[in-house]
Amino acid sequence: MRKFIAVAGNIGVGKSTLTALLSERLGWEVFYEAVDDNPYLADFYRDMRQWSFHSQIFFLSRRLRHHRQILDRPGTVVQDRSIYEDAEIFAENLYRQGNMAERDYRTYREMYEGMTLFLPPPGLVVYLRASVPTLLKRIRIRGRDFEQNVSSEYLEQLNQLYEEWIANFALAPVLTVPSDNLDFVKYNSHMELIAAKIVEKLQGKEVVVFD
Repeated sequence: MRKFIAVAGNIGVGKSTLTALLSERLGWEVFYEAVDDNPYLADFYRDMRQWSFHSQIFFLSRRLRHHRQILDRPGTVVQDRSIYEDAEIFAENLYRQGNMAERDYRTYREMYEGMTLFLPPPGLVVYLRASVPTLLKRIRIRGRDFEQNVSSEYLEQLNQLYEEWIANFALAPVLTVPSDNLDFVKYNSHMELIAAKIVEKLQGKEVVVFD
């Protein structure tokens, strides 16, 4: 039976890497986050207030397209970041911090809420949880120029919103992966453990936590 899995988590936590490894290991089709082709992102990191609405609208439109394409695919698909995170984490944070005007935020939310009324949710959300020091280390290793000035305060704000969101998310089952302790790139055994628990969760089994 085909499944739709969304991999969620903060900047630098390893979503793209886990998505690729799951595809390689389990033969699932991949839908990656549209980051490198976002024409506003570099400007956004230089001036968040000026470019936040533009950047978030790009992400929302691309995520909507991907979500629709995923639902039409014949096999199991794993997605790098969900449409929900764009609104519930990133746009919400920009608004709370004064980097998105209220008028723009209300317009954005109206578009997002209208879209999600028509979108079936994923069958599973895999939430990668990591502390700010881990995120900063992985961002440095990844080496994207426009991410190097991302502050620890910004990442902490996003982490707090992720915890709020995941605690109240009820549209699909959630599997939380403690990414500080599990290095699925360096250790194949960690990757095997995560993949096994994802499969169990998709099968409706009660999954014991990773501790």
